[in-house]
Amino acid sequence: MTNQIKIAVIGVGRWGVHLLRNFLADPQVNVVAVVDPHPERLAAVKQQFNLDENVVLTTQWQDLKKVPGLIGVAIATPATTHYALIKDALQNGYHVLAEKPLTLNPAECRELCQLAEQNHLILMVDHTYLFHPAVERGKTVVQAGKLGDLRYGYATRTHLGPVRQDVDALWDLAIHDIAIFNAWLGQTPVKVQATGTVWLQGGEEQGLADLVWLTLTYPDGFQAYIHLCWLNPDKQRRLAIVGSLGSLIFDEMSLSSPLTLLHGEFEQQGNQFIPVNQKQVVLELEPGEPLQRVCSSFVVSILNNTPSEVSSGWVGTELVEILAALTVSLGQDGKPIFLDP
Repeated sequence: MTNQIKIAVIGVGRWGVHLLRNFLADPQVNVVAVVDPHPERLAAVKQQFNLDENVVLTTQWQDLKKVPGLIGVAIATPATTHYALIKDALQNGYHVLAEKPLTLNPAECRELCQLAEQNHLILMVDHTYLFHPAVERGKTVVQAGKLGDLRYGYATRTHLGPVRQDVDALWDLAIHDIAIFNAWLGQTPVKVQATGTVWLQGGEEQGLADLVWLTLTYPDGFQAYIHLCWLNPDKQRRLAIVGSLGSLIFDEMSLSSPLTLLHGEFEQQGNQFIPVNQKQVVLELEPGEPLQRVCSSFVVSILNNTPSEVSSGWVGTELVEILAALTVSLGQDGKPIFLDP
């Protein structure tokens, strides 16, 4: 294609290499540069993807400013580096797709969103679950009222590692389930609470929590409870919403039926409550890799000059604000922290 948009990928570690793979496969994209501070990674992706000799491979972000016609950058570097990289990219006129979280500071997130708007640029965050076919289908089920009156939600995200040394289990794991609950409910929490336990990386000051329990309270009183742990060999990635007519379950570990609608309610007979209308429906999903959908959405946003409705910088900012409030609660043994509705 002659009208391909020129994109650079910054960071080709565990996640960035998948961004690179998807952009290389997109017929509307011309990957013109790859940046990574580790020369061995650049050599590895050059060989793995048989990159053209014209693709710039560099360890220095500043070298991108010499690349003619560069339109957008995908940033998959440690979160602590995001603010400076994204700000510089936006100031140089590049559209930005950033790995989550957008930054670790809500004020920085808001500044970046405003900068993108001022410069008429796309700022998008790869909250990949929001593009998962099960999450997209689940949103239509919940918002169509098929669960009846919504009562509560719960999620579990556990595994044996990887243990992070830069952030705790809250910042590492919670953003996925919070994003899904927010999307399904069409709301953001107004009150949050968090408690945690440190086993592996303690110290004189409060260490990095290995186990975290969260409670999110939404404007209509709905509450979601989330269990996070990277010190549990029982690997679970399961989220559910319970209503008066049944429960909707997203179980990522179930390859055959990741999204299930369990119908069931009570019929009162005297002082007894009898279960009725019980049945299980496995919901069919559209095929598609979520990250491929993220990358495609970024390209479409650039071509249409329209921010992502699903995962804009402002969506990423909301999630960082929630995580920051949860961090305050975690440091105060579960004290409720209130957020602006």
